Amino acid sequence: MIYDDSVHQLPDTDPGETQEWLDSLDSVVIGHGPNRARYLLARLLERAQQSHVSFPEVVSTPYVNTIPFDDEPWFPGDEHLERRIRAYIRWNAAVMVTRANHESDGIGGHLSTFASSAALYEVGFNHFFRGKADGTPGDHVYFQGHAAPGIYARAFLEGRLDENDLDHFRREIGREGKGLSSYPHPRLMPEFWEHPTVSMGLGPLTALYHARFNRYLDNRNLDDTSTSRVWAFIGDGETDEPETLGSISLAAREHLDNLIFVVNCNLQRLDGPVRGNGKIIQELEATFRGAGWDVIKVILGSKWDELLAKDVDGVLLNKLNSTVDGEFQRLSTADGADIRKNFFGSDPRLLQLVAHLSDEDLVNLPRGGHDYRKIYAAYKAAAENLGSGKPTAILCKTIKGWTLGPQVEARNATHQIKKLSNEQLRVLRDRLKLEPEIPDSALEADEPPYYRPPVDSVEYQYMAERRRVLNGAVPERKHWNRSPLTLPSPQVFQEFTTGSGEQAVSTTMAFTRMLRNLARDDNFGQRVVPIIPDEARTFGMDSLFREQRIYAAHGQKYEPVDHDLLLTYAESAQGQILEEGITEAGAMSSFIAAGTSYSTRGVPMVPFFTFYSMFGFQRVGDLIWQAADARTRGFLMGATAGRTTLMGEGLQHQDGHSLLLASTVPSCMAYDPAFAYELAAIIEHGLDKMYGASPADIFYYITLYNENLLMPAQPAHVQTSDIINGLYQFAPSATGNADASIFFSGTSYVAAQRASEMLRTAYNINVDLWSATSYKSLREDAMEVERWNRLHPTDTPRSSILRTTLGDVTTPIVAVSDFMRIVPEQLAPYLTHRTFLALGTDGMGRSDTREALRRFFETDAEHVVIAVLTALNGTHGITDATIAQAIVDLGINVEATHGLSRD
Repeated sequence: MIYDDSVHQLPDTDPGETQEWLDSLDSVVIGHGPNRARYLLARLLERAQQSHVSFPEVVSTPYVNTIPFDDEPWFPGDEHLERRIRAYIRWNAAVMVTRANHESDGIGGHLSTFASSAALYEVGFNHFFRGKADGTPGDHVYFQGHAAPGIYARAFLEGRLDENDLDHFRREIGREGKGLSSYPHPRLMPEFWEHPTVSMGLGPLTALYHARFNRYLDNRNLDDTSTSRVWAFIGDGETDEPETLGSISLAAREHLDNLIFVVNCNLQRLDGPVRGNGKIIQELEATFRGAGWDVIKVILGSKWDELLAKDVDGVLLNKLNSTVDGEFQRLSTADGADIRKNFFGSDPRLLQLVAHLSDEDLVNLPRGGHDYRKIYAAYKAAAENLGSGKPTAILCKTIKGWTLGPQVEARNATHQIKKLSNEQLRVLRDRLKLEPEIPDSALEADEPPYYRPPVDSVEYQYMAERRRVLNGAVPERKHWNRSPLTLPSPQVFQEFTTGSGEQAVSTTMAFTRMLRNLARDDNFGQRVVPIIPDEARTFGMDSLFREQRIYAAHGQKYEPVDHDLLLTYAESAQGQILEEGITEAGAMSSFIAAGTSYSTRGVPMVPFFTFYSMFGFQRVGDLIWQAADARTRGFLMGATAGRTTLMGEGLQHQDGHSLLLASTVPSCMAYDPAFAYELAAIIEHGLDKMYGASPADIFYYITLYNENLLMPAQPAHVQTSDIINGLYQFAPSATGNADASIFFSGTSYVAAQRASEMLRTAYNINVDLWSATSYKSLREDAMEVERWNRLHPTDTPRSSILRTTLGDVTTPIVAVSDFMRIVPEQLAPYLTHRTFLALGTDGMGRSDTREALRRFFETDAEHVVIAVLTALNGTHGITDATIAQAIVDLGINVEATHGLSRD
């Protein structure tokens, strides 16, 4: 242990009084033991806090409820009715998963997660979660993914789903996509789920940044978010995902008291205990408290209150503090005699404490996460924390598989149990006291029945009334427009169609100017959300700092070192730029929050997340997939793109495959523009596509390069639709009849243009140049056409955009890209009537100049020339000897290391 001697460096104004306090503490320890000393110190710290004496937070407290029995608020609900409603929901959730696996064995589903957390959700549904029925956004609830069956079961009880819906749990295709998705998936159930929460860890992270984005909207006077809370339900095993806890300090720094984490601490992950040899609740408490959160522990149910009140020696408290989670898990499967012997039997005083309790009473000593009153007290305290400046973490101890019977509860295999036998269902029914509703005869049928109380029953009426008071159904994904968005004036983009004249600029520079123009637009500008993960100066975007300012929740409290410069680091509570620091995951979470606000709040915002292209799809690919699931809209801008365009940075920074990764995301429109006018056309079209009259739930990935070029004006023959379609003829051959075609994208235009000149002057070969702005768009269109033709053999065949654009020409094509060859090779299956040869940057990056890198990866002009000559071999007077001589003349080393070399 490292001894902290810092206190001895502080001034002691009264050494005598100090010694008296120390002597008193020594006396207590000697005379009454360490427990008494700990108690007195805790009371002193409590009094210090009440007296506003600042002191470092105590990060760990005893293993009991944070809110003592005497401080519990009055419970406003009808506990009996709520227990009945909860029993119906528990039953239907278990039956739904069981029936699904009877119908299709192995189709999956989870019984035990919701069984452990049903009370956590039901207290929220009946008393806290606010809907949108009154036209306000209400609360944002991130449901734990594995608990989805319980949320469906409640929606069934409310009449939002019917039995046919439940019978199509995890069977979506058979009902034309109208089944119930396995987890919360807005992409699959756009009227129901709001927030995707799988993969694990992504829900907590995006919930945190959602709470932060709500404050951003409020501070910028774009929406009143002051009463909206963000609830995130998390598993204790999920906290091992770095995303779950990695950003919790941000929530404390920015005083996000609108954020509540509810951690279901059933002590089990998928394979076994979360911390079998430790205590996960204590660990999490220390983590959250240390980060500046308020923590409320809900560990023990009400029946423990009497025992704690009688624990005058602290022996029960010591036992609770010292028992590890693995033992608690085992004891939750034990009978009363075992519990009496192995938990209480370690000390005669403990045995005396429970002498009046039967073995059955000991088995029924509940965990706090199953006690309505304890949960309500915690939620009420958290909800009333709004205004305190602190986020809240509620740590609730539960049993995984609670009520599902001894063969399921707390077993290490419980997560993998997907169906219950008739006998297990009977045990569940009896535990839930549902014998009148579910008679034995019903359990003898082919399938166990669902149960929904009649609409005129007191249970249904109570449930409906609670949701009416709380403003309607949750979850519910809205299609609304509380604050309509006006698209920018076309003049914003006009300057980029005329070229850059004699000034060489990069597409990154063009984008920065475009972003400034968009932010200055009177009707549109305030909706722009620039997001940058600490790379603005790298991208030349620091010029936006003074004008748009960097968002800082509490304003700028210092004078920046560069305050007298034009590009000063200017922060403001009303700042527009989200400069996130070095966290692509955090920035991506902000992108999702901004890009879904059109639905979550009815306030369309337009995020532009600009990042090192290598650290986008490769670094946060799971979050990008989640963005697609969430139906996020916006622009991902992959700056410093291209494996050879980014000089010097080497293997980990040079991107040659983000476009390939983007091709795996169906709702991502991926573009690789070479010129400023292409970039302008894509962004203008994207804004209309996502925010226009018929908005689509898609987002755009656009590469940006840092190589300066003389930007050409948009050719007169090129229409916006040509750019958007993905391919157009940029420059015809000198004679009008091309011997071959060169496709280029991004900065590979440089090699393509030089190669065309070299071919014409040295080999009398005329080529035309084609700008391939989106291989992904071309491929997907060709796939759809190919499928339609295959399935409609008697109809007139359709023609793809690719085929229509290229016509019936059969001359060879060479495609050159600063990305892997497989990016342009996506078109190869649809160009079988033409020789198609792709050049790309396969392999790992190297540190060197652009010229050296392009020679190494064989994408420079000289290699393009050789590729064209090879494609024309046997025609136009080109022979093997011609090509061999060209290799010599162009200085190509045929023995050079291949870019794919693994050495």
